[in-house]
Amino acid sequence: MAVVVRYRTKPERADENQKLIENVFAQLAERQPRGFTYTALRLDDGTSFVHVVTETGAEGDSLAELPAFQEFVADIADRCVEQPVPSGAAVVGTYRAPDA
Repeated sequence: MAVVVRYRTKPERADENQKLIENVFAQLAERQPRGFTYTALRLDDGTSFVHVVTETGAEGDSLAELPAFQEFVADIADRCVEQPVPSGAAVVGTYRAPDA
């Protein structure tokens, strides 16, 4: 099961939003939790973001438990002009190139 979330930030808060996301990835790299994959994208318009979380196992950690993620979501409503809209999704396929 996957969840896709799309939203648009206020132009003056887009860089701040990206920095908060980068903090989440830094904490993920440090802690290396299991049970999910997480991808965050900043679209070409500079203010729209898409996040994809895919659960990879029955047992695992939760993205929501990370302090950096909690900080990211704490004032997301204030950073946005279009609020986050989560949608469930079924994974049809995924590919990760082998590390060279």
